[in-house]
Amino acid sequence: MSVKVQNLTKTFGAQKAVDSITFSAEKGEILGFLGPNGAGKSTTMKIATCYLPPTDGEIHVANLSVVDCPVEVREKVGYLPEHNPLYLEMYVHEYLSFIGGLHQMKGSNLRSRVKEMVDLCGLTQEQNKKIGALSKGYRQRVGLAQSLVHDPEVLILDEPTTGLDPNQIVEIRNLIKEVSREKTVIFSTHIMQEVQALCERAIIINHGQIVADSKVSELKASNDYELIKLEFKHAIDTDPLNKLKGVMGLTAVEEGLYELKTEVNADLRSEIFALAAKHNWPLVGLQQVDSSLEDVFKQLTQKEEKDD
Repeated sequence: MSVKVQNLTKTFGAQKAVDSITFSAEKGEILGFLGPNGAGKSTTMKIATCYLPPTDGEIHVANLSVVDCPVEVREKVGYLPEHNPLYLEMYVHEYLSFIGGLHQMKGSNLRSRVKEMVDLCGLTQEQNKKIGALSKGYRQRVGLAQSLVHDPEVLILDEPTTGLDPNQIVEIRNLIKEVSREKTVIFSTHIMQEVQALCERAIIINHGQIVADSKVSELKASNDYELIKLEFKHAIDTDPLNKLKGVMGLTAVEEGLYELKTEVNADLRSEIFALAAKHNWPLVGLQQVDSSLEDVFKQLTQKEEKDD
């Protein structure tokens, strides 16, 4: 087992940032680590990479304790933090050689590995530029290359696509998929599209606690309501719609446009057509919306906030 987290807790004074969480990740797996801002994602990752000590509990990376064997763990882990720390005055190849040297790489082995990372991360045209002259997307590529230069068993990525444009996001996604085949990847984000594009399994953390841990497909199917989007030529009296059996709520998005929340498997489309005909509502659009991971994320994290 590449990464094993057992009853991990981290407190800062009176604040409990991580509250007794347990999970594991295997080789060849890209694990999505989801949560709103302040949920405990980055804190967990900093403990796993030996930047912070745990208050209680354990993390083992490749069967090594982050507390007892921090140097050995750092050899096994590649880390790209949310705020990518780079030496802007260094050239790309110079920086990667420097990072490799910190991992005790030398000579031809270091040079060949740097060249391999430059090629893999699409930095060939940029390798002789100073990092400070690179775009945000290329800086992220450099950050990913430095996390991989020592060929780690585990790759921990904290919000790696933050601030990138759509084309850059796709490029970084593809790069992560490419390098994940022989590694364990833990991928932190609060962007649901990233998880759906990259991960088979996801964990959702909120207020320092795990509120879900399952396959992405199962999470998407776990929503406890369905949504119907309705569009009329003008605003209507919504009382008849609210009275339909199975309706859990109705939201006016804008004039003539509504979202109808219904119980699972309560297909109300025929009843809606009948009401539209009866009340002479000009219905111009009706769509049963598939449940998304974002819907489940909102449901789980907002539920926790209400329960507080």
